[in-house]
Amino acid sequence: MTPDQAEFLLKEVYLPQIHNERKTTRRVIEAIPQDKSGWRPDPTSKTALELAWHLASSECFFLNGVAAGNFASGGAMPEHIKTSADVVKWYDENSAKATAAVSELKGDALTRSIDFRGVFNFPAIAYVGLMNSHCIHHRGQLATYLRPMGAKVPRIYGGSADEPMEIPATGRT
Repeated sequence: MTPDQAEFLLKEVYLPQIHNERKTTRRVIEAIPQDKSGWRPDPTSKTALELAWHLASSECFFLNGVAAGNFASGGAMPEHIKTSADVVKWYDENSAKATAAVSELKGDALTRSIDFRGVFNFPAIAYVGLMNSHCIHHRGQLATYLRPMGAKVPRIYGGSADEPMEIPATGRT
């Protein structure tokens, strides 16, 4: 991939996608009832709060790593985060900064190879796509927690039983 292609991919595909996906991610995290943060479907699963934190923090981890040109270790959940509302507040503050840092990158920075803990060695732009897929995957996991814990499931890529799509009238008879 050329630097110009990487810059196009970032600006025209990935950044708009990140902004759209972030709105949905926020709605899924916000749907966790405050008294159900510790709910998990199985003893080996993360709690709803842990999964929400992983989802929010990993987005920032990937974006900050791309912006810095290296992946530092991920941060533990801060002690002040006790509810899904706390995760959303942290996510809003930190994801905007991380996205802004990546949006400033030019083609050469996007095509440089970055080692990911000895597991991958991809061009920086590839990690932006990987981040999107990773977050969508974990958001899907978290969405499956909602109904069994007694919460409503928000729209994700279309309506849900709790938040159906409203289809505009076409005027046809």
